[in-house]
Amino acid sequence: MRVLVTGGAGFIGSHIVDQMRADDHEIVVLDRRAGGDVTSVDDWIDRLRGVDAVCHQAARVGLGVRPSDVTGYVADNDVGTAAGLWAMDAVGFRGRLVLASSMVVYGEGRYSCPEHGVVRPGRRRPDDLEAGRFDPPCPTCGGPLASELVPEDAPLDPRNVYAATKLHQEHLCAAVGAELGIAVTALRYHNVYGPGMPRDTPYAGVASLFADALVNGRAPHVFEDGRQRRDFVHVTDVARANVVALTQPDPVPGAFNIGSGDVHTVGDLAAALSRALDGPPPLITGQWRIGDVRHITADPRAAERHLGFRAEIPFADGIAELVSARS
Repeated sequence: MRVLVTGGAGFIGSHIVDQMRADDHEIVVLDRRAGGDVTSVDDWIDRLRGVDAVCHQAARVGLGVRPSDVTGYVADNDVGTAAGLWAMDAVGFRGRLVLASSMVVYGEGRYSCPEHGVVRPGRRRPDDLEAGRFDPPCPTCGGPLASELVPEDAPLDPRNVYAATKLHQEHLCAAVGAELGIAVTALRYHNVYGPGMPRDTPYAGVASLFADALVNGRAPHVFEDGRQRRDFVHVTDVARANVVALTQPDPVPGAFNIGSGDVHTVGDLAAALSRALDGPPPLITGQWRIGDVRHITADPRAAERHLGFRAEIPFADGIAELVSARS
Protein backbone atom coordinates (compact mmCIF):
# COMPACT_ATOMS: atom_id res chain seq x y z
CA MET A 1 0.00 0.00 0.00
CA ARG A 2 1.32 3.45 -0.92
CA VAL A 3 0.26 6.14 1.59
CA LEU A 4 0.79 9.90 1.69
CA VAL A 5 1.32 11.09 5.27
CA THR A 6 1.17 14.86 5.68
CA GLY A 7 3.05 16.05 8.73
CA GLY A 8 5.01 12.81 8.50
CA ALA A 9 8.09 14.35 10.09
CA GLY A 10 6.10 15.64 13.08
CA PHE A 11 5.19 14.20 16.46
CA ILE A 12 2.28 11.92 15.59
CA GLY A 13 3.02 11.67 11.88
CA SER A 14 6.51 10.24 12.41
CA HIS A 15 5.09 7.48 14.61
CA ILE A 16 2.55 6.65 11.90
CA VAL A 17 5.31 6.55 9.28
CA ASP A 18 7.41 4.21 11.45
CA GLN A 19 4.51 1.81 12.07
CA MET A 20 3.44 1.77 8.43
CA ARG A 21 6.98 1.15 7.19
CA ALA A 22 7.40 -1.63 9.73
CA ASP A 23 4.42 -3.30 8.02
CA ASP A 24 6.11 -2.88 4.61
CA HIS A 25 3.90 -0.08 3.32
CA GLU A 26 5.40 2.55 1.01
CA ILE A 27 5.24 6.03 2.52
CA VAL A 28 5.32 9.45 0.88
CA VAL A 29 5.75 12.43 3.23
CA LEU A 30 4.53 16.00 2.82
CA ASP A 31 6.01 18.10 5.62
CA ARG A 32 7.74 21.48 5.87
CA ARG A 33 10.65 19.81 7.64
CA ALA A 34 11.02 17.56 4.61
CA GLY A 35 10.93 20.35 2.03
CA GLY A 36 7.19 20.46 1.38
CA ASP A 37 4.36 22.87 2.06
CA VAL A 38 0.89 21.60 2.95
CA THR A 39 -0.64 24.86 1.69
CA SER A 40 0.85 24.33 -1.80
CA VAL A 41 -1.44 22.61 -4.31
CA ASP A 42 1.60 21.77 -6.44
CA ASP A 43 3.32 20.01 -3.53
CA TRP A 44 0.17 18.01 -2.85
CA ILE A 45 -0.16 17.04 -6.52
CA ASP A 46 3.50 15.99 -6.69
CA ARG A 47 3.07 13.61 -3.76
CA LEU A 48 -0.45 12.34 -4.45
CA ARG A 49 0.30 10.56 -7.70
CA GLY A 50 0.02 6.81 -7.32
CA VAL A 51 -1.01 6.76 -3.64
CA ASP A 52 -3.76 4.50 -2.34
CA ALA A 53 -4.59 6.51 0.78
CA VAL A 54 -3.94 9.85 2.48
CA CYS A 55 -3.25 10.27 6.18
CA HIS A 56 -3.62 14.00 6.84
CA GLN A 57 -1.79 14.89 10.07
CA ALA A 58 -0.23 18.25 9.21
CA ALA A 59 -1.70 21.03 11.34
CA ARG A 60 -0.90 23.90 13.63
CA VAL A 61 -1.86 22.69 17.12
CA GLY A 62 -2.41 24.10 20.59
CA LEU A 63 -4.56 26.88 21.96
CA GLY A 64 -2.47 29.74 20.57
CA VAL A 65 -1.13 32.69 22.51
CA ARG A 66 -2.77 35.76 20.94
CA PRO A 67 -5.75 36.63 18.70
CA SER A 68 -3.46 37.31 15.75
CA ASP A 69 -2.64 33.57 15.68
CA VAL A 70 -5.92 33.13 13.81
CA THR A 71 -4.29 33.71 10.41
CA GLY A 72 -1.65 31.05 11.00
CA TYR A 73 -4.20 28.48 12.13
CA VAL A 74 -6.48 29.14 9.18
CA ALA A 75 -3.58 29.04 6.71
CA ASP A 76 -2.08 25.80 7.98
CA ASN A 77 -5.24 23.93 8.89
CA ASP A 78 -8.06 25.23 6.66
CA VAL A 79 -6.11 26.35 3.60
CA GLY A 80 -3.76 23.37 3.84
CA THR A 81 -6.68 20.97 3.87
CA ALA A 82 -8.43 22.82 1.03
CA ALA A 83 -5.24 22.64 -1.05
CA GLY A 84 -5.11 18.89 -0.51
CA LEU A 85 -8.73 18.38 -1.52
CA TRP A 86 -8.24 20.48 -4.64
CA ALA A 87 -5.19 18.39 -5.52
CA MET A 88 -7.09 15.14 -4.93
CA ASP A 89 -9.65 16.25 -7.47
CA ALA A 90 -6.92 17.33 -9.90
CA VAL A 91 -5.13 13.96 -9.89
CA GLY A 92 -8.29 11.84 -9.72
CA PHE A 93 -7.55 10.43 -6.28
CA ARG A 94 -10.35 8.12 -5.14
CA GLY A 95 -8.71 6.30 -2.24
CA ARG A 96 -9.46 6.73 1.44
CA LEU A 97 -8.64 9.78 3.59
CA VAL A 98 -7.85 9.53 7.29
CA LEU A 99 -7.94 12.94 8.97
CA ALA A 100 -6.38 13.95 12.28
CA SER A 101 -9.16 15.72 14.14
CA SER A 102 -9.43 16.53 17.84
CA MET A 103 -11.66 16.36 20.89
CA VAL A 104 -11.55 20.17 20.91
CA VAL A 105 -14.41 20.16 18.38
CA TYR A 106 -16.79 19.37 21.27
CA GLY A 107 -15.90 22.44 23.32
CA GLU A 108 -16.88 21.64 26.88
CA GLY A 109 -17.44 17.98 27.61
CA ARG A 110 -20.69 16.23 28.43
CA TYR A 111 -22.40 17.26 31.67
CA SER A 112 -25.49 16.17 33.55
CA CYS A 113 -27.56 18.01 36.13
CA PRO A 114 -29.41 15.98 38.82
CA GLU A 115 -32.56 17.95 38.01
CA HIS A 116 -32.29 18.74 34.29
CA GLY A 117 -30.39 15.77 32.87
CA VAL A 118 -27.78 16.25 30.13
CA VAL A 119 -27.14 19.97 29.60
CA ARG A 120 -24.78 22.17 27.60
CA PRO A 121 -23.18 24.84 29.78
CA GLY A 122 -22.24 28.14 28.17
CA ARG A 123 -18.78 29.62 28.03
CA ARG A 124 -17.19 30.15 31.41
CA ARG A 125 -17.22 33.77 32.54
CA PRO A 126 -14.04 35.65 33.41
CA ASP A 127 -15.43 36.82 36.76
CA ASP A 128 -16.16 33.22 37.78
CA LEU A 129 -12.70 32.07 36.71
CA GLU A 130 -11.03 34.96 38.52
CA ALA A 131 -12.94 33.98 41.68
CA GLY A 132 -11.82 30.35 41.37
CA ARG A 133 -15.22 29.07 40.26
CA PHE A 134 -13.85 26.85 37.51
CA ASP A 135 -16.61 24.28 37.06
CA PRO A 136 -19.43 25.43 34.78
CA PRO A 137 -22.88 25.51 36.43
CA CYS A 138 -26.13 24.17 35.06
CA PRO A 139 -27.39 26.73 32.53
CA THR A 140 -30.95 26.26 33.82
CA CYS A 141 -30.73 26.15 37.61
CA GLY A 142 -27.13 27.21 38.30
CA GLY A 143 -26.49 24.02 40.26
CA PRO A 144 -23.42 21.74 40.12
CA LEU A 145 -22.89 19.40 37.20
CA ALA A 146 -21.34 15.94 36.83
CA SER A 147 -18.81 15.39 34.04
CA GLU A 148 -19.43 12.41 31.74
CA LEU A 149 -17.77 10.73 28.76
CA VAL A 150 -18.42 12.40 25.41
CA PRO A 151 -19.85 10.30 22.53
CA GLU A 152 -19.26 11.18 18.89
CA ASP A 153 -22.83 12.37 18.40
CA ALA A 154 -22.47 15.08 21.06
CA PRO A 155 -23.10 18.66 19.87
CA LEU A 156 -20.05 20.31 18.32
CA ASP A 157 -19.10 23.63 19.87
CA PRO A 158 -15.51 24.75 19.17
CA ARG A 159 -14.42 27.36 21.71
CA ASN A 160 -11.06 28.56 20.40
CA VAL A 161 -9.48 29.19 17.00
CA TYR A 162 -7.66 25.86 16.85
CA ALA A 163 -10.91 24.04 17.62
CA ALA A 164 -12.77 25.98 14.92
CA THR A 165 -10.17 25.02 12.31
CA LYS A 166 -10.26 21.34 13.28
CA LEU A 167 -14.02 21.26 12.88
CA HIS A 168 -13.75 23.07 9.55
CA GLN A 169 -11.23 20.45 8.40
CA GLU A 170 -13.81 17.76 9.18
CA HIS A 171 -16.52 19.63 7.30
CA LEU A 172 -14.32 20.35 4.28
CA CYS A 173 -13.22 16.73 3.99
CA ALA A 174 -16.74 15.40 4.42
CA ALA A 175 -18.21 17.79 1.85
CA VAL A 176 -15.57 17.36 -0.84
CA GLY A 177 -15.13 13.67 -0.08
CA ALA A 178 -18.83 13.10 -0.72
CA GLU A 179 -18.56 14.82 -4.11
CA LEU A 180 -15.46 12.90 -5.15
CA GLY A 181 -16.36 9.50 -3.70
CA ILE A 182 -13.55 9.59 -1.13
CA ALA A 183 -14.27 7.82 2.16
CA VAL A 184 -13.25 10.05 5.09
CA THR A 185 -12.41 8.79 8.57
CA ALA A 186 -11.88 11.57 11.13
CA LEU A 187 -9.99 10.53 14.26
CA ARG A 188 -10.74 12.87 17.16
CA TYR A 189 -7.59 12.64 19.28
CA HIS A 190 -7.68 13.36 22.97
CA ASN A 191 -4.56 14.59 24.81
CA VAL A 192 -1.71 12.86 23.01
CA TYR A 193 1.62 12.42 24.80
CA GLY A 194 4.78 10.36 24.43
CA PRO A 195 8.29 10.37 22.95
CA GLY A 196 8.93 13.06 20.36
CA MET A 197 6.48 15.59 21.79
CA PRO A 198 7.23 19.17 20.67
CA ARG A 199 9.14 21.18 23.25
CA ASP A 200 10.36 24.75 23.74
CA THR A 201 7.21 26.21 22.19
CA PRO A 202 4.06 27.76 23.70
CA TYR A 203 2.04 25.46 21.43
CA ALA A 204 3.44 22.27 23.00
CA GLY A 205 1.16 19.88 24.84
CA VAL A 206 0.78 20.13 28.60
CA ALA A 207 2.71 16.90 29.25
CA SER A 208 5.69 18.28 27.33
CA LEU A 209 5.56 21.62 29.15
CA PHE A 210 5.43 19.89 32.55
CA ALA A 211 8.26 17.49 31.68
CA ASP A 212 10.52 20.25 30.36
CA ALA A 213 9.99 22.32 33.50
CA LEU A 214 10.94 19.38 35.71
CA VAL A 215 13.99 18.42 33.64
CA ASN A 216 15.19 21.99 34.16
CA GLY A 217 14.60 21.88 37.91
CA ARG A 218 11.37 23.88 37.95
CA ALA A 219 8.00 22.94 39.37
CA PRO A 220 5.31 22.36 36.72
CA HIS A 221 2.80 25.21 36.81
CA VAL A 222 -0.75 23.88 36.78
CA PHE A 223 -3.56 26.22 35.75
CA GLU A 224 -6.87 26.55 37.60
CA ASP A 225 -7.03 24.06 40.49
CA GLY A 226 -5.53 21.12 38.62
CA ARG A 227 -8.79 19.18 38.66
CA GLN A 228 -9.52 19.53 34.94
CA ARG A 229 -10.44 16.06 33.66
CA ARG A 230 -8.71 14.82 30.53
CA ASP A 231 -8.01 11.61 28.62
CA PHE A 232 -4.26 11.21 28.04
CA VAL A 233 -3.57 8.79 25.19
CA HIS A 234 -0.12 7.57 24.18
CA VAL A 235 1.20 8.50 20.75
CA THR A 236 1.92 4.86 19.90
CA ASP A 237 -1.77 4.07 20.37
CA VAL A 238 -2.78 7.11 18.29
CA ALA A 239 -0.47 6.05 15.48
CA ARG A 240 -1.88 2.53 15.62
CA ALA A 241 -5.43 3.94 15.34
CA ASN A 242 -4.38 5.59 12.07
CA VAL A 243 -2.79 2.40 10.79
CA VAL A 244 -5.98 0.47 11.61
CA ALA A 245 -8.13 3.05 9.79
CA LEU A 246 -5.81 3.04 6.77
CA THR A 247 -5.58 -0.73 6.43
CA GLN A 248 -9.13 -1.93 7.08
CA PRO A 249 -10.28 -4.12 4.17
CA ASP A 250 -13.01 -1.55 3.57
CA PRO A 251 -12.85 2.10 4.67
CA VAL A 252 -14.84 3.05 7.77
CA PRO A 253 -16.18 6.57 7.23
CA GLY A 254 -17.24 8.79 10.10
CA ALA A 255 -15.75 10.43 13.18
CA PHE A 256 -14.28 8.45 16.07
CA ASN A 257 -12.91 9.38 19.48
CA ILE A 258 -9.34 8.20 19.93
CA GLY A 259 -8.59 8.10 23.64
CA SER A 260 -7.47 5.75 26.35
CA GLY A 261 -10.81 5.59 28.13
CA ASP A 262 -8.84 6.24 31.34
CA VAL A 263 -9.66 9.60 32.95
CA HIS A 264 -7.02 11.62 34.84
CA THR A 265 -6.81 15.22 35.94
CA VAL A 266 -4.19 17.67 34.75
CA GLY A 267 -2.97 17.72 38.34
CA ASP A 268 -2.61 13.92 38.25
CA LEU A 269 -0.38 14.25 35.19
CA ALA A 270 1.81 16.92 36.79
CA ALA A 271 2.16 14.94 40.02
CA ALA A 272 3.02 11.71 38.17
CA LEU A 273 5.74 13.48 36.19
CA SER A 274 7.11 15.17 39.34
CA ARG A 275 7.42 11.81 41.08
CA ALA A 276 8.93 10.07 38.09
CA LEU A 277 11.52 12.80 37.54
CA ASP A 278 12.16 13.26 41.28
CA GLY A 279 11.38 16.94 40.87
CA PRO A 280 9.56 19.61 42.85
CA PRO A 281 5.83 19.11 43.37
CA PRO A 282 3.43 20.86 41.02
CA LEU A 283 2.50 24.47 41.72
CA ILE A 284 -1.24 25.06 41.46
CA THR A 285 -1.38 28.62 40.15
CA GLY A 286 -5.07 29.41 39.82
CA GLN A 287 -4.27 31.02 36.46
CA TRP A 288 -6.75 30.51 33.64
CA ARG A 289 -7.19 31.03 29.92
CA ILE A 290 -10.53 32.04 28.50
CA GLY A 291 -10.30 29.56 25.60
CA ASP A 292 -9.74 26.53 27.85
CA VAL A 293 -12.54 24.12 28.69
CA ARG A 294 -12.98 22.53 32.09
CA HIS A 295 -13.59 18.82 31.47
CA ILE A 296 -13.39 16.86 28.22
CA THR A 297 -13.08 13.06 28.23
CA ALA A 298 -13.84 10.55 25.51
CA ASP A 299 -16.20 7.66 25.12
CA PRO A 300 -13.92 5.30 23.11
CA ARG A 301 -16.41 2.52 22.43
CA ALA A 302 -17.32 3.47 18.85
CA ALA A 303 -13.69 3.20 17.70
CA GLU A 304 -13.50 -0.27 19.21
CA ARG A 305 -16.84 -1.32 17.74
CA HIS A 306 -16.34 -0.01 14.20
CA LEU A 307 -12.55 0.14 13.74
CA GLY A 308 -11.47 -2.60 16.10
CA PHE A 309 -9.17 -0.11 17.84
CA ARG A 310 -8.58 0.00 21.58
CA ALA A 311 -5.76 1.82 23.34
CA GLU A 312 -3.27 -0.51 24.99
CA ILE A 313 -0.62 1.54 26.81
CA PRO A 314 -1.48 2.21 30.47
CA PHE A 315 -1.00 5.73 31.83
CA ALA A 316 1.77 4.70 34.25
CA ASP A 317 3.75 2.93 31.51
CA GLY A 318 3.35 5.86 29.14
CA ILE A 319 4.55 8.33 31.76
CA ALA A 320 7.59 6.15 32.47
CA GLU A 321 8.47 6.08 28.76
CA LEU A 322 8.05 9.84 28.41
CA VAL A 323 10.29 10.39 31.43
CA SER A 324 12.93 8.05 30.03
CA ALA A 325 12.92 9.96 26.74
CA ARG A 326 13.34 13.34 28.54
CA SER A 327 15.90 12.29 31.18
